[in-house]
Amino acid sequence: VQLQASGGGLVQAGGSLTLSCAASGRTLSGLQLGWFRQAPGKKREFVASINWSGGSTSYADSVKGRFTVSRDVAKNTGNLQMNSLKPEDTAVYYCAVQGFRGYIVVFPTAAGMDYWGKGTQVTVSS
Repeated sequence: VQLQASGGGLVQAGGSLTLSCAASGRTLSGLQLGWFRQAPGKKREFVASINWSGGSTSYADSVKGRFTVSRDVAKNTGNLQMNSLKPEDTAVYYCAVQGFRGYIVVFPTAAGMDYWGKGTQVTVSS
């Protein structure tokens, strides 16, 4: 699976951005797509995930109510809609896919993901 994230940029606090993650190589059916972020000097952290087949989602507490993860099955693309952005959301954002496990991992960890895209920078100014 090859992943390509896009949509990052510079936005003022309170603004919105939508990130996209285009997958190629195989359909994501049966797999889990996750979004992670890494700020300078910090560990990579979980942001949100979506089960490709059933559409169930999960979010980190820090983004719940502000971010929405979705998928476009026909386009094999995942999206992360980010609203009410805060300066602390500034980070490089990555999309990643967890291979078939036979069960849903509600809060996947970075170590548990099998495929990664290159990150896209999100900068939120105050």
